[in-house]
Amino acid sequence: MMEKADPAQKLYMRMRFWEFPDQYVIEPTDGSAGSCLAISLVDGSMNLIGSYLLVITERECVGSYMGHPIFKVSSLKVFPCDHSLKNSPLEQKKMETEFSGLLGVAERTPGLYFSYDVNITLSAQRLHNLGDESKLLPLWRQADPRFLWNNYMLEVLIDNKLDQYLLPVIQGTFQNFQAAIGRDIVDVTLIARRCTRRTGTRMWRRGADSDGYVAKFVESEQIMQLNGHTASFVQVRGSIPLLWEQVVDLTYKPKFELVRLEEAPRVVERHFLDLRKKYGNVVAVDLVNKHGGEGRLCEKFASAMQHIASDDVRYLHFDFHRICGHIHFERLSMLYDQIEDFLVKNRYLLLNEKGEKVEEQIGVVRTNCIDCLDRTNVTQSMIGRKMLEFQLRRIGVFDAEESISSHPNFDENFKFLWANHGDDISIQYSGTPALKGDFVRYGKRTAQGILKDGWNALARYYLNNFCDGTKQDAIDLVQGHYIVSVSRDMANTSQKGGLEAIASFRLALSLVMAGFFLTIMSLKQVRYDLRHLFFSALWASISVAIAAFVRANGRIFCNRPRLHKPRG
Repeated sequence: MMEKADPAQKLYMRMRFWEFPDQYVIEPTDGSAGSCLAISLVDGSMNLIGSYLLVITERECVGSYMGHPIFKVSSLKVFPCDHSLKNSPLEQKKMETEFSGLLGVAERTPGLYFSYDVNITLSAQRLHNLGDESKLLPLWRQADPRFLWNNYMLEVLIDNKLDQYLLPVIQGTFQNFQAAIGRDIVDVTLIARRCTRRTGTRMWRRGADSDGYVAKFVESEQIMQLNGHTASFVQVRGSIPLLWEQVVDLTYKPKFELVRLEEAPRVVERHFLDLRKKYGNVVAVDLVNKHGGEGRLCEKFASAMQHIASDDVRYLHFDFHRICGHIHFERLSMLYDQIEDFLVKNRYLLLNEKGEKVEEQIGVVRTNCIDCLDRTNVTQSMIGRKMLEFQLRRIGVFDAEESISSHPNFDENFKFLWANHGDDISIQYSGTPALKGDFVRYGKRTAQGILKDGWNALARYYLNNFCDGTKQDAIDLVQGHYIVSVSRDMANTSQKGGLEAIASFRLALSLVMAGFFLTIMSLKQVRYDLRHLFFSALWASISVAIAAFVRANGRIFCNRPRLHKPRG
């Protein structure tokens, strides 16, 4: 009789294969929690990579969703699970340091929320429509995988049937306020659920993939509760569903690059087919410029939409910058006039005092600009305001002519609700609060808001070029995702030498600023000594030369080795 094999010696039956610029990584996916095997492409050496535990160490209660407490993650911490690696070879320790460094970035992931009692990956309508059997399932099995931030990290726990440890977490935002309308108290909640299918940072993840999943896809749900009634309205935003990108190259606005144009109709069709299955009818509101680089994307998007336009799917272009400029956002009423019939027809969810469904939302507005942040948030807040007024009239709280602006305290709270919503989403994508936030907060553009937008735009430029590459790698690592871009340098960064070994944007920026400072100082002395005119020209020339060098060698400063697509 054969002896029973030692479980520790059991062969892995399922594995995932990863390609990196300098190594292959083989990851067991059969629930064994075994270490990954790394194979160097430099010398063929093989080393085991340890497992890590990402733990929520602090939380805070931020409100309730459908009567259940909602918690925000205040602190995450990474713990290594294999201390035997302390005695590993130097090369393996170096590899572990790189991986733990990326996980250190993941520790600072903003906007994570969870509940022990209710599935916050589902909208109120989808929760209400769950069957009795589905409601008895563990929360992770009820969850919408699109919005399950820790989906990839839960795999080993799922394989080991550890349901009690499987806590669904979303990334997004949760905002709430209460305000009086006469004698009534209205409770308004706004939730953002960020899709994980093509998640990433502002410049490093654009457009769609070949399956139609888009970057920056967010489901925003506005919930109103009053006198036992519950009303919900869902909107979505997402990048233009074409294969396109912006390669970071130190320019303020990198060129838009369309990829594999012949696939555009199929990608758009897949994207909207998925939206139709999940939300019903769709009106796509495209806010990008009609001319310039954005105009080319707009033209291709509109052309692809002609092939799928129907009674169920509608495309509408609204040139936000041309019509509204930088201050006349009240002109969004022109857009509302064009979609009002869709909003009235496709309704919203309304539950009466008994929890019975009175109205159901059967369609969704899909809004996009280029970043799906600033213009999009202003537009969505306008639509959310109109729908909340519809709901309050429906339950008899507002009369036919009454509006949110008729109640100053309610109006102020609503503006701040959507402004904070936009800021949180923007920080996750771009690293800064949303632009145009003063209009959402105060209903008008302010000098302070315009100055703040200028500062945030500069901060975005810096973060996009010099920080987001590492952040994108960390996101790809914890999500089990990948990035494919043949235009980016795939060279092994550990082999850099010469200029690339010492190149530093901070150093270059310091030299440029010092050069311009000396230029100004020399110009001030010209009236006393004409020789300073020569020095002014010299310092200015040096500054311009350094700036031109940085621009020409943007790849040295910006690019990072990227993760490749996992196989298997």
